[in-house]
Amino acid sequence: MTDKIQINHVSKVFKVRDTHKKGGVKEYTAIKNVHFSVKNGEFLSLVGPSGCGKSTLLDLLGGLTQPTSGEILIDGKPIVGSGLDRGIVFQQYALFPWKTAKGNIDFSLEAKGVPKKERTEIARHFLSLVGLSGFEDRYPHELSGGMKQRVAIARSLAYNPDVLLMDEPFAALDAQTRETLQTELLRIWEETKKTIVFITHGIDEAVYLGQRVAVMTSRPGMIKQIINNSIHSSSQQEDLRSTPEFAQARHQIWDLLREEVSKSQAFENKDQSA
Repeated sequence: MTDKIQINHVSKVFKVRDTHKKGGVKEYTAIKNVHFSVKNGEFLSLVGPSGCGKSTLLDLLGGLTQPTSGEILIDGKPIVGSGLDRGIVFQQYALFPWKTAKGNIDFSLEAKGVPKKERTEIARHFLSLVGLSGFEDRYPHELSGGMKQRVAIARSLAYNPDVLLMDEPFAALDAQTRETLQTELLRIWEETKKTIVFITHGIDEAVYLGQRVAVMTSRPGMIKQIINNSIHSSSQQEDLRSTPEFAQARHQIWDLLREEVSKSQAFENKDQSA
């Protein structure tokens, strides 16, 4: 299987205000020398402590910012800005409140130049794919949180990106809805064969979804280890969360994360006392 994404020794440094010096500026390294690849059609989970640079890495993959050093390639070509080859789903739904579910999907397709009749067919297909047939004409305020996130996923899939980037998309949902959408996402992935990079704070979520799980260090964020997930689930299997194998995989990742979480908390305490 060929590499879809190559992240080659990428670092990202920001200029931030120096609180110890009036008018001063200092450098903040969000991620440092991140180096790994994602296979075509792979589902990769990325987990790490708060503030480790997970979202920064996703912004770089989305072309929303550029690396300070290193490069990111998709299909062997450097990322230059955002592009229709990548779809992004954020934690917040970012739907237009004045547009219906179908209208939100129509908008992204219209920007791509898809004819109106075709847009309607595509919107209905992807709303059906995420389990929202019959809700095409509902406005966001008429939908539950889980439904809104389904619309956001449908919108990202509708213009047929090769890669789906997901930044903690289920974090704001209740536990039952979150687990339902995790299974739905696996079904969609199996059907569409998209390459998915899924960022999460949740170890259970990372294990349940990812064929591989990349564990990041505390800041500056680096890849500590990438685990091959032998018990990766599918939408057709019984829930694996209660099995001894799942508990073992979860424990393996928590062992890698425990020290990083402690470091992250120490950084936060130091910042607050400074």
